Amino acid sequence: MTTLTLSHLDVEIASKKIVDDVSFSVSTGEWLCIIGPNGAGKSTLLRAIAGIIPSTGDLLIDGTHLRTMAPRDRACWIAYVAQEPVMPSGMRVFDYIMLGRTAHLRLLASESPKDFEVTQFVIDELALQEFAHRDVATLSGGERQRVAIARALAQASPIVLLDEPTTALDIGYQQDVLELIDRLRHEQKIAVISTMHDLTVSGLYPDSLMMLSHGSIAVQGSAQEVLTVERILKTYGAHVRIVEDSRGPIVVPERKPGL
Repeated sequence: MTTLTLSHLDVEIASKKIVDDVSFSVSTGEWLCIIGPNGAGKSTLLRAIAGIIPSTGDLLIDGTHLRTMAPRDRACWIAYVAQEPVMPSGMRVFDYIMLGRTAHLRLLASESPKDFEVTQFVIDELALQEFAHRDVATLSGGERQRVAIARALAQASPIVLLDEPTTALDIGYQQDVLELIDRLRHEQKIAVISTMHDLTVSGLYPDSLMMLSHGSIAVQGSAQEVLTVERILKTYGAHVRIVEDSRGPIVVPERKPGL
């Protein structure tokens, strides 16, 4: 079992603290979802874990400091999908997804049959066969998101970071992608850390939620513990009602008093 541990993690940008004293751990097979209002520091936290931006505090994987690893070694442990992934024009979808295998290649080595097999498996699982030979520049927003997730899954890293993985996806593809992530985290023993805006959906699939407010953890626990009327009002300034369901709380927006 692989465990990612953050201890007192801080991120400061332009002399402003964006992530403040965040500590948690997540192990393979688990799914932690980070929620919170715009500007709470969700995406910044994921980028810090991925090593894209500097941070302070302990950032460990199985007791080893991630910051001491070379980028290629770090990629073997952590895969990251940005909310708006950048894709180079002129590259086929298949080749873009194959890039996820780069971290596993030895210096100057070419892709092995195993790399092609993994890439084709992910393409099949995400129903991307009809896009496989298209230029990534021709994809719609939703198609780009699915392809970016496919590249991360092809990377076969034990920790997968997903920043708003259902952005630009219609409800059908949202369900397909989330069901796939949920199945693969059990079957392939990966740990998932995602951010989401949809509070109801965030309570359906992940094991636990962490609500950020102004860069700090406001509350962490199960969906039932985190998604309460009082907590959502305090953190989001939103008036909602909660409908209890066997799969998790359903968050229903309500008109503000007096409107």
